[in-house]
Amino acid sequence: MEKKYPSSLILAAKLIVLFLTVALAHFLKGVLVPLMFALIISIMLYPVCDFLERLKLPRAAASIIAVIFASLVLSGLMYFIVHQVIVIGKDGQDIANNFGRIYDSIQEWFESTFNLEPGELTNRIREEAHNSLSSVGKYLTTVFSSAGGTLANGILVPLYTFFLLYYRDFFKDFLIQAIKGAPAEKVMETVNKIYHVIQSYLLGLVIVMGIVAVLNTVGLLIMGLEYAWFFGTLAAILILIPYIGVAIGSLIPALFALATMESYWYALGVIGWFQVVQFLEGNFITPNIVGGKVSLNPLVAIISLILGGMLFGLAGLILAIPMVAVIKVVFEMTAATQPFSFLIGEPDQEHLQRHSYDFLLKKHKLDKKGDKKKE
Repeated sequence: MEKKYPSSLILAAKLIVLFLTVALAHFLKGVLVPLMFALIISIMLYPVCDFLERLKLPRAAASIIAVIFASLVLSGLMYFIVHQVIVIGKDGQDIANNFGRIYDSIQEWFESTFNLEPGELTNRIREEAHNSLSSVGKYLTTVFSSAGGTLANGILVPLYTFFLLYYRDFFKDFLIQAIKGAPAEKVMETVNKIYHVIQSYLLGLVIVMGIVAVLNTVGLLIMGLEYAWFFGTLAAILILIPYIGVAIGSLIPALFALATMESYWYALGVIGWFQVVQFLEGNFITPNIVGGKVSLNPLVAIISLILGGMLFGLAGLILAIPMVAVIKVVFEMTAATQPFSFLIGEPDQEHLQRHSYDFLLKKHKLDKKGDKKKE
């Protein structure tokens, strides 16, 4: 007779396993971060590799060509950003002088308006900045500390990507053998669904970034801001970092406009236009292009971003949403984990209506007191 353990003991064991898994992931982040990036890139490159194989190319050659193609695209994008930063940096002294004059004007206005002593504003700002940095410094250090390590291990990403493409059927066979609780067809269905979700999400994200880059640039060109294409494209790329990326993307050109244009209204115009573009992107562009491919609960998405930043730094902010989407698909595979997939997913409209409680009772056949209805 199979021994039954108390539910509290089972819950405690699951929490311990979860804690140890998170701790191990943090300890192994130097290996896991490049591997997760490679996994996402390999899924995105699978159609390219499959197309080359249908042209009678060997799998090894097709995998190498696909990786080289992705490396050239990413290298070109990096070259564009670095080159533009160097060009803008040549005017760095003039920009710094303009910022100095702007700060002096602000300081004089505050001193005359609020009867402050000369230099008192500077001392107060320095004191407040010190207090603020002491509270957020640890978190920012955690977020950005792994960026250098990720770049240093960047050579591993194309290497991992090649092997994930080359050995993809071998890994699928391993998953079928390893997951004993689900039939082989269910495992393959889940793998194919992961491929579809990631590919649809990333392709839609690239299209959204392209549209946002054009909209950003058009607004900056109308305002006459220099390097409009660079700032517009950079802000679009920062969409990869949900929520905070948009804020950073609008702040950089606003500060540049404040330092280089004749009036501060240009900086306000930059922020205003980027907010309009963000509104269009969040309410019309992304829902119609990406749609429900990665329909995550917004609360879960925010928590995953915080945890991703704590565990893996800046890379974790980028990886959080697609990785949670993969976890959601995996949880759908078995009946025991389907409730967690339901929790991660976006609520139905019925859960958000005024009479949603009545819908809940009807769905689970409960009476008004929450008890099971008698048949």
